[in-house]
Amino acid sequence: MKINRIAFFCCLVFLIISCGEEGVVGASVLGDSKPNILFLMVDDLNDWVGHLNGHEQTLTPNIDRLASEGMAFLNAHTNAPLCGPSRSAMLTGLRPSTTGIYFHIGDPDLVAQVNSKAIKATLLPDFFKQQGYATLGVGKIFHWGDAGKVFDEYGGLSNFGPRPEKRFVYDPAWFDKPKGTSTDWGAFPVHDSLTFDKRIADWAIDQLQQSHDGPVFLAAGFMRPHVPWYVPQQWLERFDSLEIDVPEYLADDWSDIPGMAEKITDLEMMPEMEWMQEGGRWESAVKSYLASVHFVDHQIGRVLKALEESEMAKNTIIVLASDHGYHLGEKGLFQKSTLWYRSTHIPMVWAGKGIEKGTSDEPVSLIDIYPTLTSLISERPGHELEGKSLMPLLKKEQVSVDNYALTTYGPNNHSVIADSWHYIRYNDGSEELYNLTEDQAEHHNLAGEPSVQAIKQGLRERLPSLNLDNN
Repeated sequence: MKINRIAFFCCLVFLIISCGEEGVVGASVLGDSKPNILFLMVDDLNDWVGHLNGHEQTLTPNIDRLASEGMAFLNAHTNAPLCGPSRSAMLTGLRPSTTGIYFHIGDPDLVAQVNSKAIKATLLPDFFKQQGYATLGVGKIFHWGDAGKVFDEYGGLSNFGPRPEKRFVYDPAWFDKPKGTSTDWGAFPVHDSLTFDKRIADWAIDQLQQSHDGPVFLAAGFMRPHVPWYVPQQWLERFDSLEIDVPEYLADDWSDIPGMAEKITDLEMMPEMEWMQEGGRWESAVKSYLASVHFVDHQIGRVLKALEESEMAKNTIIVLASDHGYHLGEKGLFQKSTLWYRSTHIPMVWAGKGIEKGTSDEPVSLIDIYPTLTSLISERPGHELEGKSLMPLLKKEQVSVDNYALTTYGPNNHSVIADSWHYIRYNDGSEELYNLTEDQAEHHNLAGEPSVQAIKQGLRERLPSLNLDNN
């Protein structure tokens, strides 16, 4: 009996020290064990996916099936309309105006600033590593993939190639423009096996087929539909029978837009609308973008199928998102890097264990991913997060919410989306306001109308008070 009492006492002590505010370590809001996380990032994917109705000719059966099996956020937005600052915001849980990361930053520089406390944050993979997860990454997760060496194991493959010896349609050098864009399109390479996205999917599938001793955080970052829009011919052929629809364009769309908008969106190296309208180039570019989206959807479908067939299937949360949107002719632009709806609006889907099926119209953004994942495993990071946990929405709980999506491009240039309104304020004080219910294409700037001044003031109050200098 004496031995049994000692054993009982030791077990009791172990249970006490293993408990925290949320209960026994390892517990989560979804059950007794911490769920695996499959995190799928897609580069430059706007809302041209079926369940968002962004383009009626898009073919995204796998993303749409995932959306039907989980919670699809119909009003999700980026926090920066550019790859580097968008991903930095998502992986720190902090706004660009808080970190000062408004433009591209190298992965090692981001890691160094976090480690030196210049940016008070724990990077998302590091957070999961601290919770006992194996952190596995492949493709483009950070802006340079994982040049900062954050993941336990990184499969590489963050590359926009392969590329032909000579561009097919567009090269800024042909027009005496500065370098700075890979914009081009056409059938290349010959086989899927030669593409990086196929290899990214292969690496993720291999990880899903392995046995893991503990929970896994697996992130796969796909390259397409980032430029160049090169895909094997078979993906372009899916659209050969269609008369490609191009986005709505108004020649005088800039007549009511502040000059600061033109200043911050002027990317001299990009194709010009007048040139794109000649010889069917616009239709050809849209077709190649659609083909790139269809191609990457197929690769995502392969990963999802592998998950379904794996031992991880019953205890995994899936998150799919894009880093920002992209203009395919709207406002005469072929680029990202604007504060308009076309650049900010993105797909975001959550699915898996404990996630309710449905859709949400609540405005959400990429910085909401971090706090949602932490609440899923009932753990808290060591720094304050500026997003909101989406758990009430994922569980369809009836709660009062005041969600809005904040996007920033450059110091003190902000976009706020709340309810049906989109408000933009530039650092010189100039403004834009759009009613997205009546004018989703944002052709009519209402900022000067007397009838909307109260609405505009309410949206202005949601702008961040802290605006650090460019880091």
